[in-house]
Amino acid sequence: MAFWDKWFGSAATDSTPTKTVEYKGFTIEARPYKDGGQFQLAGEILKDGKTYRFVRADKFTDKNEAADIAISKGQLIIDQQGESIFKS
Repeated sequence: MAFWDKWFGSAATDSTPTKTVEYKGFTIEARPYKDGGQFQLAGEILKDGKTYRFVRADKFTDKNEAADIAISKGQLIIDQQGESIFKS
């Protein structure tokens, strides 16, 4: 598993969201993960049993700051794409 963590971070092994927010009928979970001494911005958007995972290039020294920005990015994704994030 350590091999995959090198490429994809440890997000897959951290099952606890740092912060959770309800927004326009969706649930946004901030899931920043440790990467090279910083926290990579990552999260999930959930609705009706469907999950959309996102990871952005942004990195932060503070996990809570990364979580706050992940929530904002999740809201932006919902505003721009809505239900279409679950298609494909």
